[in-house]
Amino acid sequence: MNTKIGVLAIVAGFAGAVFFSQSQLPTEMPDLGGAVGWLNSGALSAKSLRGKVVLIDFWTYTCINSIRPMPYVKSWAAKYKDAGLVVVGVHTPEFSFEHERSNVEWATRTFNIGFPVAIDSDYSIWQAFHNEAWPAQYLVDGKGQIRYRHYGEGEYVEMERVIQKLLKENGAVGFDESTVTGSGTGIEAAPGNDEQSPETYVGYRQAEHFASPERVARDLQRIYRVPASPSLNQWGLGGSWNVGPEAAVLQAAPGKLVFRFHSRDLNLILAPTKDGKLVRFKDMLDGAAPGENNGVDSAADGGGEIREPRMYQLIRQKGPVVDRTFEIEFLDHGVQALDFTFG
Repeated sequence: MNTKIGVLAIVAGFAGAVFFSQSQLPTEMPDLGGAVGWLNSGALSAKSLRGKVVLIDFWTYTCINSIRPMPYVKSWAAKYKDAGLVVVGVHTPEFSFEHERSNVEWATRTFNIGFPVAIDSDYSIWQAFHNEAWPAQYLVDGKGQIRYRHYGEGEYVEMERVIQKLLKENGAVGFDESTVTGSGTGIEAAPGNDEQSPETYVGYRQAEHFASPERVARDLQRIYRVPASPSLNQWGLGGSWNVGPEAAVLQAAPGKLVFRFHSRDLNLILAPTKDGKLVRFKDMLDGAAPGENNGVDSAADGGGEIREPRMYQLIRQKGPVVDRTFEIEFLDHGVQALDFTFG
């Protein structure tokens, strides 16, 4: 489980992650008034939700750890709606483009999310809950008390049993007490069993394991060479890039990114040019087209396009998971590369 913990504290400008003791955590559901907008619903509040069992799901749309639990969360929302469960997604952004309402709307449509989503771009709800991770789930009983907290992926059966318990306490009867089975496909599929590569940021604020011969020039254009033989979990740039705190931006095409990884899936958070023009790319695995090991966002010959700021699944290995070298070449300038994730 690669739960993102404490990252928001850095993004929001604090010195580092802030962790709370049990005594500091709220026991009553905080109000939701800090949302800057709502999708799929009018504004909701702790008061308007009193008498319902509520599942609060903190997520952000580029985070693979937020995406993979969605099949369960959506299934619970549908299964227990008539029994009195209300699911509220709280979208708290990590990257700058995730603050934009249009991008959150796109993600909500793309992942077929029908339950209410609070747009928490000012981090108000996150801070009110003293939240520390993406994803995070909070279960609130009909009296407004927080009865269960969970950070990260997994524990789906345990969580559903708590939902059922709270619904029964609230007077619900007759619902199906079997537990749902996650059926996510594509990027929503459960992670593989042999993941040895960690989430790795490209922007200098949190970058690690950079292996190009040149040192990173912060906020300046520099020509980089890809590392000749990167070790496991090392990565590098090739071509003319400007590396900022959040992203590296390609200054002239072509340009490359290389990563030596060990995981079933390789994902990369990418954005088109700042004026929205698409960027073409071609990726390779160990120096050849990925073939049957292509991800949902690249073709068997490695080709693809970056049209939206989001996570792109570029590799899904079909055979044994071993150390592999991934390379992506961008054929147009202006692409923004932010973060590698694995699964």
